[in-house]
Amino acid sequence: MDLEPENIEFAESATRKPLEILRDAEISLRRPTVAALVPVLPSQMSQRLQKVSSVADNTLNELAEIDIEEISDWELRNARIWIGLSFVGFGALMVIMLLLYLSTLHPELTAIEQVRQYWYQYVWFVCLGVAGMFLLGREAMRVKSVIPSREPLLSKTVLEPLNSHGSSVNWYLSGIPHYQHILFPKPI
Repeated sequence: MDLEPENIEFAESATRKPLEILRDAEISLRRPTVAALVPVLPSQMSQRLQKVSSVADNTLNELAEIDIEEISDWELRNARIWIGLSFVGFGALMVIMLLLYLSTLHPELTAIEQVRQYWYQYVWFVCLGVAGMFLLGREAMRVKSVIPSREPLLSKTVLEPLNSHGSSVNWYLSGIPHYQHILFPKPI
């Protein structure tokens, strides 16, 4: 009895990008829905629905071309900040809406009774705001070495011609000492 493994070739799975999977899943749901709704809707509305469907096709095709692996951590920074701000803002807005609701529709309740009856809403909205604060704090504490270096606001090619006509730039900036180190960094 031979227990040696044979050379078996396995089929390689074709890995697709997540955005391609999203596009294909959305298309498989949207196209039958549009095809079913177009005969039922008025002609003008069905034309608009078909136009929106074609715009969705184009947009999802463009999204599917994006390679997620090439997106750097730095490029996602703004999105993380916006999400954190959205969490904080939405949490605060909903706490205010809850307080407005309770003060207008339940004025007979004291503050303790309001918290006793609606504690879970308070907890949800406060936790949402705290989660947003954690996101913002994480971004604030992120290592600065990730940040790409930027060119100075006024490069040497701009400042050298100004300095060649006299020291007018240095004279102007001499009254503003806290800007000199930004525009004219000392060599290391």
